[in-house]
Amino acid sequence: MPKASVLPLLCAVLAFAACGGGTNTGKGGTGTSPAVEHVAIVIFENQDYADVIGNSAMPYLNGLVQSSALATQFYANAHPSIGNYFMLTTGQLVSTDDNFAGTFSGDNLTIGVSSAGKTWRAYAESLPNTGYVDGDQYPYIKHHNPFAYFDNVRNDSLQRNHIVPLTQMSSDLGANVLPNYFLVVPDDLHNGHDCPSGGSNCPLSDRLAAMDTWLKTNLGPLLANSDFANRGILIITFDESATDNTMGGGRVATVFAGGPVKNNFQSSTQYQFPSLLRFTLKVLGITTYPGAAAGAPDMDEFLQ
Repeated sequence: MPKASVLPLLCAVLAFAACGGGTNTGKGGTGTSPAVEHVAIVIFENQDYADVIGNSAMPYLNGLVQSSALATQFYANAHPSIGNYFMLTTGQLVSTDDNFAGTFSGDNLTIGVSSAGKTWRAYAESLPNTGYVDGDQYPYIKHHNPFAYFDNVRNDSLQRNHIVPLTQMSSDLGANVLPNYFLVVPDDLHNGHDCPSGGSNCPLSDRLAAMDTWLKTNLGPLLANSDFANRGILIITFDESATDNTMGGGRVATVFAGGPVKNNFQSSTQYQFPSLLRFTLKVLGITTYPGAAAGAPDMDEFLQ
């Protein structure tokens, strides 16, 4: 090759390298600039994996399973509910008493999200008012809303006002002001705990159908929104199984949907809530994880 042509070629190679011509790991887990802008999690109650996946009473959820991603070996950490909600947000059980009347002063998801300059919100169905951190107001149940226990939230009016009624999610979506992280908390009439008309004396199919209809009505618009569909991840899971004690809280269905998620993908890797906590922070570019999430297995395999 003539010497005169070497310099332009060398410059082109260096320019390619400087512009990121190497492997793109932004979505895969080791990059620091993930494409994900929003992570939404909705948690239903007390259902065995086998009663949910493939059940004709839940056509919307099972349609997402077919088009998106499913963790086939996801296990809750404990019975009853409250310890799993804490695991999802603190990496600690904190309590295994659904009537827990204390508070939590340790590291938690809201601290990491806020420290990284990100935003969070809890959208809770039947919440009496914005910033409510007190006890049950049926069908709203406090122990399904872990943020109501965190001292850094309870003692700061700005943080406390990130706990809002579910009805605000629709207006936030319409105004394009959804937070980076948000937990969606259905009430006891729609989360599978009680019958949709109240009480517990109804067929399982009634509770499953109520969950599925609620999911389609309230979370379907997220996936239909172009911004969220391209840059958001919706995670649908269950706090614990109904009859299984495997790995503490039993096997539960956990589904991932959204543009950054693999299509028609199923994983047989065992995971629990600390991994899900790690995942929700990591995809938002946050690199420090509270409690057991610090050493939990990554869930990067669910990303495109």
